[in-house]
Amino acid sequence: MTKYREILRLKHLGFSERNIARNAGVSRNTVKRVAQAASANNIDWKTAEQMDDATIENRLFPNRKTSEPAHTIDFEYIRKELMRNGVTKKLLWTEYCESCRLCNREPLMYSQFCYYIQQEEQKRRATMHIPRRPAEMVEVDWAGDPAHIIDPDTGELLNAYLFVATLPYSQYTYVEAFLDEKTRNWIRAHVHMYEFFGGVTTMLVPDNCTTAVNHARSDWYTAALNRTYGEMAEHYGTAVVPARVRHPKDKASVEGNVGKISSWITAALRNEEFFSLAELNAAIRNRLDQFNARPFQKKECSRQEIFENEERPQLRPLPATPFEIAEWKTSTVQFNYHIVLDGMYYSVPYQYIKKQVESRLTDSTVEVYYEHERIASHARLHGRPSQYSTVKSHSHQGYLEWDGERFRRWATGVGENTAAVINALLSGSSAEQQSYRSCMGVLKLGKRHGNAMLEWACERTLRYTSRPSYKNIRDLLLCGSDRPQTKPDGEKGSRRGITRGARNYGGSK
Repeated sequence: MTKYREILRLKHLGFSERNIARNAGVSRNTVKRVAQAASANNIDWKTAEQMDDATIENRLFPNRKTSEPAHTIDFEYIRKELMRNGVTKKLLWTEYCESCRLCNREPLMYSQFCYYIQQEEQKRRATMHIPRRPAEMVEVDWAGDPAHIIDPDTGELLNAYLFVATLPYSQYTYVEAFLDEKTRNWIRAHVHMYEFFGGVTTMLVPDNCTTAVNHARSDWYTAALNRTYGEMAEHYGTAVVPARVRHPKDKASVEGNVGKISSWITAALRNEEFFSLAELNAAIRNRLDQFNARPFQKKECSRQEIFENEERPQLRPLPATPFEIAEWKTSTVQFNYHIVLDGMYYSVPYQYIKKQVESRLTDSTVEVYYEHERIASHARLHGRPSQYSTVKSHSHQGYLEWDGERFRRWATGVGENTAAVINALLSGSSAEQQSYRSCMGVLKLGKRHGNAMLEWACERTLRYTSRPSYKNIRDLLLCGSDRPQTKPDGEKGSRRGITRGARNYGGSK
């Protein structure tokens, strides 16, 4: 609306029409028309001082239609037209002015025209406060700015990434530092978060990161969860609702708290030195407790008070045991009905030999699946590599494609020392099948280096140890300095050569 009060005030102070137009943001014609109307209706500044602009307008122009204010703009039309190539606000303002003249209405100045469009756009982008229910959801994310620790051995400055979780209802927050943002630490952060809250929310809202969402299997409408993340959510009985890509308002609470955490924790600890992750997290916990206990600026309570009094009682109980971080691996069952996982051997039923299986590894267990059905379970092996975990029922007495006797017959055909090595390998395992892989490796060395060389290597190995291994024999064949110089196959002499008698060389008497 035109600033009638300002025009009359400046006119009363003796300003020129040019200066009044510039200060009131109107044209000189408008100033002249307002001054003429005020004089005709006997309205001076003393009279207008007690009125607002709308009242002054009615007194100055009583016959003007007030149902259509001067700045009436079709904002929906303007918004659609601005999306078209080449259409500018200047062009639309020119068209608007032409339509106003046809209707005998005074158009807005270009600056006012742009101002009202901007105001309308801000209304369209305005956000609505969405009330949250206690224990309804938790929002999680990684903070943008990392903290730091010092490597005590090298003095190197290492990044420590902050995991932040916020309950939107109470704004109660959890923070923990990790050396990376990979799946194992992502899951561990959630386990610690639920322990900190002492319960579980109905929903879990993470960022659209690779540790939460499998982007290769996701599309615009559905988000496929990372397998381990989905198992964790199922274990705690919560539903994962990932935020949309480039939609930070989907998790507005944690996004807002990330900035506060950066100043309240990260910046506050910037001058302190930490030489381990444990030291840093202890300092973070101290600052976090202060952050949660600090009263809100516009409320008389704190995050902790709202959480303890209203939200904690509504949380679902924690499961009996915390979630164990699991890793999935794919492998093929070997002819000795074992699979290799991190250098350790685990048996599966013999029927799955040469089949591809999936294994789920936690810190304590190994579970083997074939076509989503569990076929074997073992306690996870740790320590010395090449250990075996064998279930006797996985073997089959009638399954004789590979057995100890077959390896013994093969070794006997090579030589007595090779046979002795194979016997030692077969008898040196708690289950004979565990040594089949080593036996196969030893005997195949004969095909590569020749049976004579294999027999020599076995004889030398047995001189030094009663518990030979495939590695001992292989290394001897590759690096042994005193190995015999044997002719390559095919150079032992030809049976088709012509043998001449002594008379052909020495003559006859």
